[in-house]
Amino acid sequence: MHIVIGNDHAGPKLKEVIKEHLQSKGHEVSDLGVKEGEKIDYPIIAKEVALKVRNKEADLGIIICGTGIGVSISANKVKGIRAACVSEPYSAKLAREHNDANILCFGARVVGEELAKMIVDEFIAASFLGDRHQRRVDLIKAIEEE
Repeated sequence: MHIVIGNDHAGPKLKEVIKEHLQSKGHEVSDLGVKEGEKIDYPIIAKEVALKVRNKEADLGIIICGTGIGVSISANKVKGIRAACVSEPYSAKLAREHNDANILCFGARVVGEELAKMIVDEFIAASFLGDRHQRRVDLIKAIEEE
């Protein structure tokens, strides 16, 4: 699977841990994030990741900031993106299964390295269930068109 990952200045260390974790499992990773000591405003990196996912240049995206909230709000402004800010594995799994989330967001100041790996693993392993959930995703898409 091809995953695009990004981070602001709060997340370079955790981004590297997640990137290495993904690559060890055979995933291709495109890194759009900043390195330790660099700064970027989180809406910029969120938009870059979201556009790569929307344009099908990656299968899924992961964005890390301090809490995950700012990047999820920003990414969700891009049409076609359903970014989920989660801090535990169960919600990551259901974000994919029920909401067809295509970007995972979390905070480097909220989750530790091992928990972040579990969150990522659940998100990537899950897939959209469709059925009754498709109707709800279609309603979300309709809101984008308003």
